[in-house]
Amino acid sequence: MPTALRVREVGPRDGLQPEAPLAVRDRLELIGALAGAGLHDIEAVAFVSPRAVPAMADAAEVVAGLPGGGVTWWALVPNVKGAALAAAAGVDHLTVTVSVSETYSMRNVGMTTAESMEAALTIAAAAPTVDVVLSCAFGSPYEGEIAPDAVARLAERCRDAGASVTLADTTGVATPRRIADVLDLVGDQIGLHLHDTRGTALVNAYAAMERGVSRFDTAVGGLGGSPFAAGAGGNLATEDLVHLCDDLGVTTGVDLDALLDASALVARLVGRAVPSRVAAAGPRSRLAGSDG
Repeated sequence: MPTALRVREVGPRDGLQPEAPLAVRDRLELIGALAGAGLHDIEAVAFVSPRAVPAMADAAEVVAGLPGGGVTWWALVPNVKGAALAAAAGVDHLTVTVSVSETYSMRNVGMTTAESMEAALTIAAAAPTVDVVLSCAFGSPYEGEIAPDAVARLAERCRDAGASVTLADTTGVATPRRIADVLDLVGDQIGLHLHDTRGTALVNAYAAMERGVSRFDTAVGGLGGSPFAAGAGGNLATEDLVHLCDDLGVTTGVDLDALLDASALVARLVGRAVPSRVAAAGPRSRLAGSDG
């Protein structure tokens, strides 16, 4: 079990991408609240086609309004053109998605897995910091089972190119056993991007932590989900993971009360309650007689 986690907040990007578009000022208000809660890695925008993902329009305008304060700002890019737009906007930490599922790759970025990997390697050779997110790493809504060795081969190519690797459970099909099967081949020096479609995101995170994984993508409120995979659920909620880590004595650097304020903000912005269990029930520290 690690003593500390590095949490990358993806709510302003993955969390909002399936929602009705928000004004730039609202997106910046949410980003500021997350930074104020102590999140030091935030995926703020995606440089994608606004026709395909309307909620991610005006990425350069959002970047121009980002606050200071020692936060590492990330942007998702689907291809070389997106990477160029991110660089022009001043973002030098990029996430690039490569799907292990061929069908999902075509639906998501309009390229085969091989073509998408070549684009990622090209971006990795040019950008200062690239994290390749291998989507559908634990199963595909189209092909079904994904062989762990297929994930391991793609991860090795990314590492050879100098990129870090994050494994995404895009449609929430992973279980602790399947997490272990992939980590057996890939190792623990990876990130995990977990979705809660089947209610397993937090238990999968805990299983990975027991294996030494210390880097996770999460989204405030548990919002999100791919618009290119029917039935995809939201992300592992940031507040749910932080709440668990606080009780375990695992450091995240995040103030849970401030984070819950950000979760309440995003609920107001999207106009409904968020999926997060801790946002709904409150943390242990608010129980009568709690010493937390």
